[in-house]
Amino acid sequence: MTSWKVTLPCTRAEAEAIDAADDAAEGMVLMTTELEEDDREHWRLDAYLEVAPTPEAIAAIRLLAPSAGDVAPVVEELPDEDWVTLSQDGLEPIAEGRFVVHTSAHPVAAPEGGRAFLIEAGQAFGTGHHATTSGCLAMLDRLADQSFTRIIDIGTGTGLLAFAAQHLWPAAEIVATDIDPRAIIVTRENAELNALDGIALIVADGALDDTITARAPYDLVIANILAGPLVSMAPELAAIAAPGATIVLAGLLETQRADVVAAFAGCGCTLAETDRRGDWTILQLTAGAVRYVPTKPIDPKGRDGWALDL
Repeated sequence: MTSWKVTLPCTRAEAEAIDAADDAAEGMVLMTTELEEDDREHWRLDAYLEVAPTPEAIAAIRLLAPSAGDVAPVVEELPDEDWVTLSQDGLEPIAEGRFVVHTSAHPVAAPEGGRAFLIEAGQAFGTGHHATTSGCLAMLDRLADQSFTRIIDIGTGTGLLAFAAQHLWPAAEIVATDIDPRAIIVTRENAELNALDGIALIVADGALDDTITARAPYDLVIANILAGPLVSMAPELAAIAAPGATIVLAGLLETQRADVVAAFAGCGCTLAETDRRGDWTILQLTAGAVRYVPTKPIDPKGRDGWALDL
């Protein structure tokens, strides 16, 4: 099958924004590559398509890399190749604690006492290759000696963090949610690929869905999304947490940490640990000794009023 690749230069900031977005460009697989170690300016964006790129598609790709300015994109026809496999050629396996994450292009065995997850690059965020997701894996690994019975993964993406939680706490009741129905489809497919079952999958905007609140409180809350939504959703995430629950937050830049911590402190949560990875930071918080009750009704349409101006 003939496929196509469109390449543009980009910056590290643009690459990280692309990696963190689960709907950056429809009908494409996007890959970003660091060209020089620790160089913020010299990265590359490759967009793989099944059909010849239209002017509209190229314009959409250009929007993802505004630093490219008037640089002409390199458009290549890739005959008789699997475009998804091509897009994964650079995705080497990543290891965090007892977990290894790999694509079918780079299969690996699980470490002794650990677990290997097959997660293909595709339509949902969370292959483990972004610092926020790998940092969450490491954070969960460090929590392995604690006991959790009810766990929720908000913004599950590919399902990877929910899968890791199930490996660590197999007797726990686990819920994985995402606002994007495609992500829940991807999570279900990934669960089948990895011979996993028993995780409840819910399409939901935030944590206000009746199915989510009916299962509350949760003693482990995971939310790997973005800083703005974390700030705006702090009251509802704190409200579904059990007293003393562990809350793992990611998707925020180090420069946004104070705002996120302050939002959750206002809901009775205290900071327990941070894990900084480049410009990104993963937070572990502890819910208050008394279950938090929001001081005003939470309207999903109005939560943006709490959001950061990102």
